[in-house]
Amino acid sequence: MARNGFQVFDSDMHIMEPPDLWERYIDPEFRSIAPRGITSANVRDLRIVFPGDDNLNIGASSRPLQEGRTFERNQLLYADHASRGWTADCQIEAMDNEGIDVAVLFPTRGLSVLGRPHTNAPFAAAIARAYNDWLFDFCKTDPTRLLGAAMLSVFDVQDAIDEAHRAVEELGFKAVFFRSIIVNGKNWYDPYYEPLWDTLEKLQIPVGFHEAFRTSNVHQVGETFEPNVALRRAYAQPVGQMVGLGAFVGGGILARHPMLKVAFLEANCAWVPWLLWRLDEGYEREGDVFMPELTMAPSEYFKRQCYVSVEPDEFPAQSMIQTFGADQVVFSTDYPHFDSKYPEAVDSFLKMPLTDEEKRKILWDNCARFYSVEAFVSPSPPLGERVGVRG
Repeated sequence: MARNGFQVFDSDMHIMEPPDLWERYIDPEFRSIAPRGITSANVRDLRIVFPGDDNLNIGASSRPLQEGRTFERNQLLYADHASRGWTADCQIEAMDNEGIDVAVLFPTRGLSVLGRPHTNAPFAAAIARAYNDWLFDFCKTDPTRLLGAAMLSVFDVQDAIDEAHRAVEELGFKAVFFRSIIVNGKNWYDPYYEPLWDTLEKLQIPVGFHEAFRTSNVHQVGETFEPNVALRRAYAQPVGQMVGLGAFVGGGILARHPMLKVAFLEANCAWVPWLLWRLDEGYEREGDVFMPELTMAPSEYFKRQCYVSVEPDEFPAQSMIQTFGADQVVFSTDYPHFDSKYPEAVDSFLKMPLTDEEKRKILWDNCARFYSVEAFVSPSPPLGERVGVRG
């Protein structure tokens, strides 16, 4: 499959987990307290409840987004996939509709399920294992096109290390993911995480940092605007990712782990040149005291090890490409989330005023390099000619 002559690799496509995922897949000892998704008239209800936890709803705004023109559009657009249970067949169908050859899959409800501070570590680790086991089964429908990004729990760093090994060595996943928000009181450059970064570097598995515009009881900049969803969405994801990027390039993580690859997804990319200029300025002024491990400017570490995703119609992204080139920008459709341009995301991107070489890098080459994927044409594809992958 090629869209207007371009192969397309979605760096950040989402699944919609079934409401009973954790009840079915979690270790038996935690089944009675397993999180459960809520369903309602909203075909994209993202809420989760934890039984026995005062009916705490995770991923819910104080004003549920069940009104407005975008809500009505999505109700119609996703009604069929919702009625069919958001199965892997629906995922493949969505990819075919968009012209996507290969996608790395990130969660929806799962973005918030480990967002409660001070979660019991064994329970959190079981939640991550259950999600990864379910995703592995989900990807079996077409493992050449559906690639997994593993959930890791950081409430006990050894749990994260063990699950990273399992995800790579047994499940064959192509990435691990975290949110940028801090859920355990330890910033990402804290020595606590060093064994984890060592492990991921040795496993040669990339990290996808993914933010969301909602959270639970963890501080996030977007909550300043609650319940105004429009303002919360505008600030939460990009500012959250700015904080995460700062920790990695300015906090010395990438300096200590030169082979670690990190992507900052679903938060635009036009802010990157300004932020790196600002961080470089801080390095020049106070780096000898507060960034002692850095031997070059933060922007140089970014260029060496980081990637950032572009929205399909993010015209301001031209400044990012003009400043740093197109080699570190990856493409994302964000299907089936509220702000996705599906099913016109690829077509929207192709209208961007970029060269064909830049489009080719962003739509395929950079994603394939980041996720260590090699392209090939499946010899007997079930739904027409497809491009698949082998690790």
